[in-house]
Amino acid sequence: MLITEMTMPEFAALRQRTQTVFLPFGSTEEHGRHLPLDTDTIQVYEVVKRVAARRPVFVAPPLHYGVCRSTADHPGTIGISSPTLKMLVNDLGRSLYGQGLRNFVLISGHAGKTHMNALLEAGEELLTAFDDVRVAVICEYELAREVCRERVATADDSHAGEIETSRLEYLYPALVKGRSPEEYPDFPRYILVRRKRAYWPGGVWGNPAQASAAKGEEYCRLVVDRLAAFLDEFENFAERE
Repeated sequence: MLITEMTMPEFAALRQRTQTVFLPFGSTEEHGRHLPLDTDTIQVYEVVKRVAARRPVFVAPPLHYGVCRSTADHPGTIGISSPTLKMLVNDLGRSLYGQGLRNFVLISGHAGKTHMNALLEAGEELLTAFDDVRVAVICEYELAREVCRERVATADDSHAGEIETSRLEYLYPALVKGRSPEEYPDFPRYILVRRKRAYWPGGVWGNPAQASAAKGEEYCRLVVDRLAAFLDEFENFAERE
């Protein structure tokens, strides 16, 4: 159930059935000329809501901001720092722990490496702080790429490409404003650059023209299936001595 929509008695009742909570993370970030800035948040939140419709699990409110490095120069990208993200995760984890929850699934629709590393570090800190918690850190977009690999026409699909455009076309078609041209970033290997948009002008990684609402529906279903199966494994996981 969505924590934002629960009453106090409903929260207490669900806590008797599960100690597992999804903490969804997104971003406010450019997604080409055709997708909304909230694309990452929309995708991950819709997926975990669908998992929660199948089984008892808490769904925390999503965080609409992430660590955005490669897209920092593009109009509309509003990011936070890695220390800020880590602090938020630790504070939320401690508060949820105080509410009796013990299984934390940090799941991110934003796939930036710096962002994901911050979530991994925060997850490790929660493990150190509490000896009776389980923590999982999932990049929801990488999970989507994995389960949809054989169905995606674009070989190197990623940011604002075929998968993301298809899912937004299915979930919120009114928010999709046409299609951006096919594009891929051209950052130099190993070298950090200041003017990042010079190496990735349109902010698209893939070919949005290959997208469709029908594909988006299938992609969402496949990810929900995989996440629901993962929760069985996660909730029964016991570390080796």
